[in-house]
Amino acid sequence: MMRPVKKAVFPVGGMGTRFLPATKALPKEMLPIVDKPLIQYAVEEARDAGIEEFIFVTGRGKSAIEDHFDFSHELNALLVENHKLDELESIAALLPPAGAISYTRQQEPLGLGHAVWCARHLVADEPFAVMLPDELFLSDTPCLKQLMDVYDDKGGCVFGLGEVSPEQTTRYGIVDPAEDDGRLVRIKGMVEKPKPADAPSNLSIIGRYILQPGVFNYLGRQKRTVGGEIQLTDSMAELLGQEPFHGIRYEGRRFDCGSKGGFLKANIASGLERAELRDELREFLKDPDRAS
Repeated sequence: MMRPVKKAVFPVGGMGTRFLPATKALPKEMLPIVDKPLIQYAVEEARDAGIEEFIFVTGRGKSAIEDHFDFSHELNALLVENHKLDELESIAALLPPAGAISYTRQQEPLGLGHAVWCARHLVADEPFAVMLPDELFLSDTPCLKQLMDVYDDKGGCVFGLGEVSPEQTTRYGIVDPAEDDGRLVRIKGMVEKPKPADAPSNLSIIGRYILQPGVFNYLGRQKRTVGGEIQLTDSMAELLGQEPFHGIRYEGRRFDCGSKGGFLKANIASGLERAELRDELREFLKDPDRAS
């Protein structure tokens, strides 16, 4: 009997150096897409997929994330005083239930695998999701929910997959398909950041995972490989054969908000989805030189 996935791990310990100086004092996960920080989009996606416990793996200078998901008596009182009830409602809606959020610290930046391993005691012996807040998805069905639907049918481990050009394989974990029906892929192997000539396919693992707790047995070996870091892909590859592995080509649009270009595109795309901003933004995009 498959156990339901109720916990999600959010690795948010990175320094965000590509967005300096904006991230000198502000965590990159708090950078706004229109009027919501990136981390809030990820938490809402997880909640809409049925996640009930939210585990943040943080680092130094990340207290703004904790404050964002906390109750602010002063702000609430100010909003009530100024009769800003819509804003008050939006603030209340972002707060998970009491006790649903927990935090652990990644003391050293030793890679994604190390960040996930730091959450092992909070995850315990349960299947769990991993969500990278840098990646924003706009879709009718939340990306993690798409993975959950596959998990409910197949069990094991499930990843989101995206196609990349050959020269981009050195930036991602790449899977080796055993079967591929055009959307669902049964996986027989994977490799972290291979050279184009060594890549088994052009299917990359994107920032959404459902994993089994057995992966901690391999992460605990603290084996450093590509870039001198503990890679999550390497430990998942060791788990192959013990669990079924599937990937799904997600439906929707994905934005890599870890890059400046992707971040700007995400803001534009999200703005165009907002009725109160759409017309103004379209007019600007037609002729940005006339902006006032």
